[in-house]
Amino acid sequence: MAQGHRPDRVGDQIREELSQLLTRGVVHDPGIGFITLTRVTVTADLQLARVYYSSLGDPKAREQTARALERATPFLRRHIGGRLRLRRVPELEFRFDQSVEQQDRIERIIRDLHENPPEALDANPAVPPTDDDDSAH
Repeated sequence: MAQGHRPDRVGDQIREELSQLLTRGVVHDPGIGFITLTRVTVTADLQLARVYYSSLGDPKAREQTARALERATPFLRRHIGGRLRLRRVPELEFRFDQSVEQQDRIERIIRDLHENPPEALDANPAVPPTDDDDSAH
């Protein structure tokens, strides 16, 4: 099998194992709170796994979650090493996934545009240029 697919498979396995560890309450840090692991990307050499997550709450709660995940990283890495059959367990790097917030923001903007279409667009329809326009020559 091609080597290019292995990092993806390892990333999926890591995400699954971490999800189970976090949802079963194996990590006893209340600072982690409610998080969702969105994806895990693993470098081609399998040395680093970037774990992207989203969480509920304000920026202060998000910062508290980031610190709690940083404290739990060695514990989680040990558990991953015991569950996955890898020669070397990748370093875990947790990152807040901004894409979820950006998608929500775009959806809100689109929904607002559908509910309240801007009047300016209806009042000034675009006029196609004519052949008589001197600036085109």
